[in-house]
Amino acid sequence: MSLCSRLGHLIRHTGINFLTAAGQISDDLRQEMILISDTLGVSLLVDAVNHPRAKGATEGTVLGPFHTHDAPVTDSGYVLHSDETAPKLLVLASVKDKAGNPITNVTCDVWEGDGFGFYDVQNPNRNHPDGRAVLRSDEEGLFYFVAVVPVPYPIPMDGPAGIMLTLLNRHPNRPGHIHFMLRKEGYDPLVTALYPRGDPYETSDPVFGVKDTLIVDLGEVDGSLAQRYNVQAGTKLLKYDFVLVEDGEALQLREEESRAALQKLGLHHLKMENGLPVPDVD
Repeated sequence: MSLCSRLGHLIRHTGINFLTAAGQISDDLRQEMILISDTLGVSLLVDAVNHPRAKGATEGTVLGPFHTHDAPVTDSGYVLHSDETAPKLLVLASVKDKAGNPITNVTCDVWEGDGFGFYDVQNPNRNHPDGRAVLRSDEEGLFYFVAVVPVPYPIPMDGPAGIMLTLLNRHPNRPGHIHFMLRKEGYDPLVTALYPRGDPYETSDPVFGVKDTLIVDLGEVDGSLAQRYNVQAGTKLLKYDFVLVEDGEALQLREEESRAALQKLGLHHLKMENGLPVPDVD
């Protein structure tokens, strides 16, 4: 057997073992394949293709491997974490269209790590969701909740993704952030996150999720807000206006960008479905 042939077999078996290990370590609460996709930059690329940013709209970023479907559906004002020792953060958010009109009844799925950066699904004794909730925007497009001040944390290094990062001499530390998933019929879904400014890993996120428009400055709750939202004065404050685009505009932009990319490759006659090219087998 030639050297090239032996190398080919080695590469093939290494790849198979890598993907097998990713499947074996995954379960309902841990998705190693998502983590691998994130650390390779594939997740961000797919989001950029499927959800191109319209001018004036909020940018998307990676979903991450820690989203679940068991978060409590609750009202604004919900306290995400059972841990009362971590520094609190009041999050006041709005959802608007590009014209600045409030969007009501938007499903707002939020989740984050605890004061040490760990998500509830990383707790082997997890018996209920913690650090996550599903809210809805009110008639003014507003929703709010009490989180903890996000802190940086390492992504799991005990699986294939961690092995890959080690071999590539890349660090595993994500900057602190809060995840958001906003959905309403008729609008392009938004999966994004907000990153408090000044995090030491702001410019070297191992999953490439940080974008300039998603970096936010934290303020402090004054006496008036403290009384209104039932938190202590001096609590950290995050205010943000999310902007969604309608499905039709997102579809048009996706198709325009797809056709422009195809033209650069000299491909002019591919069929388009949902704004993306597909093989023409007719």
